[in-house]
Amino acid sequence: MACIAVKGVPVAGVIRKPFDDTTYWAWVDHGVSDSLKDLHGSKEGDAVEVIVSLSHKGEVEAVAKEAFAPREVHITGAGGAGYKVIEVIKGTEDVYVHTTLIKKWDICSGDAILRAIGGTQTDLRGEEIDYSYNLDPKAEHGLIATMHDHEKYREILQTAAKS
Repeated sequence: MACIAVKGVPVAGVIRKPFDDTTYWAWVDHGVSDSLKDLHGSKEGDAVEVIVSLSHKGEVEAVAKEAFAPREVHITGAGGAGYKVIEVIKGTEDVYVHTTLIKKWDICSGDAILRAIGGTQTDLRGEEIDYSYNLDPKAEHGLIATMHDHEKYREILQTAAKS
């Protein structure tokens, strides 16, 4: 993964999936890779699809199931922040949630790609993440990434996490 941020704002990102020989890149207001064109699919069904880090699956699962009740919730545990963002973009997952500290170098490229194609990534408080080089490299308030209904997902998850 690679990211370019200007004044703390991610403007270009690259995510490489070497095992299927695919590179996803986007440059805000300039273009996207062919692998991203027409990629934003939508899934079928009423269940909420949530992708999380393998190491945090249990705690997020409890919060998500409470948050979206009575809807069915499917939790997918996966490694790699870039992979999880691509799954959201593809429509395989509705929301990528990370509830604990995460390093900014792991999430900048996905943020740039989402911005370029109309998605959103913020911390769990709804604040944009500042990638300025002179700031702490840790995003301490988690993150949520979506292609649609970002604020709705964020509010529901934030309310459930506080209870």
